[in-house]
Amino acid sequence: MTLSVPSARAVDLRLEPVDDVLSRVERSLQVRIDRDTVIRKRRSVGGRTDRNTWVRTERRSFERVETQGSNGPETAAVLRGVAMPRWQTGLTWRDENEPVMWRADETELVNEPPVGQAALVIEDPRLPDTWWAGLDALAAQHTPRVATPDTQSMTQELVDLTIRQVFPEVPDLTADEWTPAHADLTWANVLGPELCIIDWEDWGMAPRGLDAATLWGNALAVPALADRVWAERRPDLESRSGRLMALFFCAKIMGPYAHESDPRLEPARKQAARLVT
Repeated sequence: MTLSVPSARAVDLRLEPVDDVLSRVERSLQVRIDRDTVIRKRRSVGGRTDRNTWVRTERRSFERVETQGSNGPETAAVLRGVAMPRWQTGLTWRDENEPVMWRADETELVNEPPVGQAALVIEDPRLPDTWWAGLDALAAQHTPRVATPDTQSMTQELVDLTIRQVFPEVPDLTADEWTPAHADLTWANVLGPELCIIDWEDWGMAPRGLDAATLWGNALAVPALADRVWAERRPDLESRSGRLMALFFCAKIMGPYAHESDPRLEPARKQAARLVT
């Protein structure tokens, strides 16, 4: 008999109390986290420590742990030539009350700011040429991990379901190239003007072009930047799998949870029409 993994309640750590979680991390790692520096996101909370490092703590359901584990930042530490904070140590514990695992990772403190304060950008950050060149290193790596964009395991089935619910007329959605991807390469997870990529919990194998499509799609409200992303990442985005990933991202913007106030929505509709054609 196969036992199902219990489901955890949906939680937004921007709204939930996290003092007890941070206190536990401090005791276990023997650090003090400066509460004035704490950044809270939907699935994680991080802050600067008294030994000049950064500690990021993530809440992950048993369902996600079963499919991918909970040690993304630790496994990413072995990647070669990829611009990221140097990983130092980690801590994992099981929640006493919910089917949830907590994971804290202590890394090098990086002083470069995020390119965007949220997933998308509303103005051109005018990044230098060297910044774009640094994005090539990840795809040359190897991993058995499966990427989990938006917490969903990246499979051919997910590609089919996501695109077909918006663009049922596309006949063949087979992604023919798969490469390692960060899988959450939003403008909030890339730093600049010197490139550094943070938040590695979702990385793994995905169709070629997923990361490029994520940067491009989250730049659609700034046409000049979206054009720059496409030009810089053209080999990825103009591959068969890359065009599918661009359409995959447009489908997410235009799908069941679309918001008319989303500044990416109208540009996504226009780009999707081009991609479908």
